[in-house]
Amino acid sequence: MAEELSRYEPVVKKFEYLDHTADVQIHSWGDELSEAFEQSAMGMFNYMTDIDGVVPRSQRAISVEADDLQSLLYKYLDELLFLMSCDPYYIPREVKITEFDEDKFSIKAVAYGEDFDHKKHGGQGTEIKAITYSAMEISVRKELVDVFVIVDI
Repeated sequence: MAEELSRYEPVVKKFEYLDHTADVQIHSWGDELSEAFEQSAMGMFNYMTDIDGVVPRSQRAISVEADDLQSLLYKYLDELLFLMSCDPYYIPREVKITEFDEDKFSIKAVAYGEDFDHKKHGGQGTEIKAITYSAMEISVRKELVDVFVIVDI
């Protein structure tokens, strides 16, 4: 497996985990809104298992629409989390947003990963049960976009 993973570039990680009572807060950032959203998803999956050990064998596409930016973030992460709970379970190494319409609040994205294997990926992290709106924050500045989202573990 190490040989198989050696041909992939390291995953760029622009996220961190902040202490929060009973849950976990993911702080992600990027040069653009789409990158900060991508990093939120990767932070979510990395919390469940080390995404550096995931091989991008297949891809899954998602599409979401919402009424505002916070709802869009919620639906985007919720749809990706749903992939993890489908049969077969799916764990992305990377998520790329292919279309992001900030005016119509819609996203199309592709997750690159593989079916979750408890022997390979299990026991490394904590299951995320749900996305929450609690303390959700999206801060867009000229030089950087920050996203804060609390997930229920």
